[in-house]
Amino acid sequence: MPVLWVTGAKGFLGRYVARHAAARGWTVHGIGHGAWLEDDHRQFGVTRWLNSSVTAAGLEALASDAGMPDAIVHLAGGASVGASLKAPREDFDRTVNSTAELVEWMRTRAPQAKLVAGSSAAVYGDRWSGPIPVDAPYAPCSPYGTHKAAMELLVRSYARCSGGRVAIVRLFSVYGPGLHKQLLWDLMTRLAQAPGKLTLSGDGSETRDFVYAADAASLVCAAIDVASDECPAFNGGRGAGVAVRELVKRLVTAWRAECAIEFDGVRRAGDPQMLVADMAASGAITPESWTALDTGLALTVEAARARFRG
Repeated sequence: MPVLWVTGAKGFLGRYVARHAAARGWTVHGIGHGAWLEDDHRQFGVTRWLNSSVTAAGLEALASDAGMPDAIVHLAGGASVGASLKAPREDFDRTVNSTAELVEWMRTRAPQAKLVAGSSAAVYGDRWSGPIPVDAPYAPCSPYGTHKAAMELLVRSYARCSGGRVAIVRLFSVYGPGLHKQLLWDLMTRLAQAPGKLTLSGDGSETRDFVYAADAASLVCAAIDVASDECPAFNGGRGAGVAVRELVKRLVTAWRAECAIEFDGVRRAGDPQMLVADMAASGAITPESWTALDTGLALTVEAARARFRG
């Protein structure tokens, strides 16, 4: 069976990607931060897990233990705008330095392997009032977006100068069971505490393209097949925007709660008004069907309730 490495496989999206790939015949190995018991990582299709930063030494250790990869999905890196604002140097190290280590190791040790780099819509910044085409210029408005753009430039350089076969997937707002941070998790935590009112930042008109995690994993894995030395980039969204106010209403309905929803009107730093994908150029990786938002929210709520019950 072909061998896939997933950097950051222990993370939220990494687990979905590993499970999706394993179900389609890949032998999956992972590298990233944190101890992960074998019984646990095998539940997500990960045969071997190495608790290590993405460095030449760590990659060489994984190769020694598991053999060389046929493809690598690179998901290790900074995880949020908020974290990057609090610790921009750490975000740089996690995203940019890890990518530099990876592509140099691939250039010298695994030039035959394909690479899919998981990027973010944050590279587009805050200049859009409609769907964003994949050929839009970089205009990040946060350290997180800036570092993702730098990561993209590194993998593009590897493809064009060294002949590496690469694809980039710019993920939009990925959600689903297992994401224990960011907006939906924060709201469900507050709902579990039975509040009479939810107060959020902004005005509720902020619009995002929400992609269920299993669909995002499908997009990422499909990009392996089209990786090339031309380094194609794809938007990883649904092409459908949902205002935060509407999202919160749907989540409250899925939770079967009754509470007031208010917005404080204060816009957060680094938080674009609209991030919606133009998927016209992403046909090569688009799933045959999408998980409906209400279905995805119901599954996310069910998982959160089970976790809160312990």
